[in-house]
Amino acid sequence: MKDESELVRNLILGDVDAYSMLLNKHLSSITNYVARMIQSNVDSEDIVQETFLRLWTHGSKFQPEKAKLNTWLHHIAHNLCIDYFRKAKRFSLKETKEEPDGQNSPLKELEKLDSSKQVSEALMQLSNRQRSAIILCYYQGITNKEAALILEMSVSALESLLARGRNKLRGLLMRNI
Repeated sequence: MKDESELVRNLILGDVDAYSMLLNKHLSSITNYVARMIQSNVDSEDIVQETFLRLWTHGSKFQPEKAKLNTWLHHIAHNLCIDYFRKAKRFSLKETKEEPDGQNSPLKELEKLDSSKQVSEALMQLSNRQRSAIILCYYQGITNKEAALILEMSVSALESLLARGRNKLRGLLMRNI
């Protein structure tokens, strides 16, 4: 398999196969991020499609010396989500769906779902930046350095944002207990 930098170079030259390989590699991660940010499946799909359309049309703007391709794509998706919020004037988060593993009783599964719903609702009460930081770092598993690049802030500012977001989230969840 070709390395990612070679695939990007080929993408810039119009290689559809390179685009397809990059799409397949990053689609799941971008889809998960957008789905956690946007409640509407249709709007989420539109944002994911626009993200990868921009990869195709603006791939030449990617600067591998500044960030990984995954970071650059998350940055695009993040900005599209913010644009969506601005246009729609609403803030929502898709519930995290967990697959039952067959080892828990229906009551335990219901408790997990209720807990997941409470976390999702509490996340929706955070600011866009706090929610984005928490989703990127804790749900998407992106490093603080990469998340800081995506959110266009320093690592120390991101860490402060995460701390404030965790504290607010903790307070919101404690009220529901």
